[in-house]
Amino acid sequence: MKILLNNNSLFKSLRPFNDIGFVPTMGSIHEGHLSLIDRSNRTCKKTIVSIFVNPKQFNNKKDFKNYPTNINKDIKILKKSKKVDFLYIPKFKDIYNNNKKSNIKITKKDKILCAKYRKGHFEGVLDVMERLTNLVNPKKIFMGKKDYQQYFLIKNYLKNKYKTSIVPCKTIRDINKISLSSRNNHLDLNGIKKASFLSKSLFRLKKNLVNKKKIKQKLRIQIKYFEKLLKIKIEYLELRSIKNLKISNTVRGSRLFVAYYIDNVRLIDNF
Repeated sequence: MKILLNNNSLFKSLRPFNDIGFVPTMGSIHEGHLSLIDRSNRTCKKTIVSIFVNPKQFNNKKDFKNYPTNINKDIKILKKSKKVDFLYIPKFKDIYNNNKKSNIKITKKDKILCAKYRKGHFEGVLDVMERLTNLVNPKKIFMGKKDYQQYFLIKNYLKNKYKTSIVPCKTIRDINKISLSSRNNHLDLNGIKKASFLSKSLFRLKKNLVNKKKIKQKLRIQIKYFEKLLKIKIEYLELRSIKNLKISNTVRGSRLFVAYYIDNVRLIDNF
C-alpha cells in the first residue's frame, strides 16, 4: 500500500491506471469500510482509499471537533487488509486548492430526512465528492447503503458530470444489529443496548407495515413509544421509496429511514 500525502504524489501514482476503484472515507476504519474495499478489490484493478475529515460538511462545529480520528490505527488496518493499493491522505489545501466558493444548492424536494435537519451538510458533501472525483478520476466509487440519502444525492449529482459510476454496497452490522459507524464509538454500554433494541425493533416494524392507509399513523405512534421507552430523541422515522426518496405507502421498493439521538450522539440507519 502506497501512502499519498499530496496531489503531486496522487497524480503521479494514478496516471498509469484507468480502472481505479475509489473508497472515500473520513477515517475511523471499520468492517463497513473494509467491505467496500473488498468489493472494489474484486471489481477494479486498483483500489484507492482516501481519509479526509471534511470540515465543510459539518453543520455543528462541536461535532467536527469530536469526530473520532486515529490515522495510525487506520493505516495499520488498511495495510493488514492487503487489498488497498493507494491511501490518499490529503491536507485541506489539497482538496480546496482555490478560494472559489461552491454554488451547490440542495433543491427543495431534496430537503428531506437528514437534509432537513442538517443545514449545509449535503452541500458540503457534494462539494468535496466532486473535488475528490475530479482529483482521483476513478472508474467506480463504492459507497455503503447505510448513508442511503448521501449515496442517492451523490449518484444523481455526479452522474452527468463524470463517467464514474457510484456502486451501492450493503450495510454491515455488528452482532447487536447496529449498523457500523464511527459515531458508535461515542456510545456507552447502555447506549449500545438502546441502539440494538431500536434496530431489532425497526426490522420487525418494517415487516409489519402492511396496511397502506395506516403507515404514517403507525410510525407516529412508534416514535412516541420508542422515545418514551428508551428515553431517546427520534428526529424522523419515515418510509420512503428507494427510487426517488418520496414518502411511500407500500413497503415494497421502500426503506424505513430513521435518525435519532442517544444522549448527544446522532445516529442514522435504514431498513
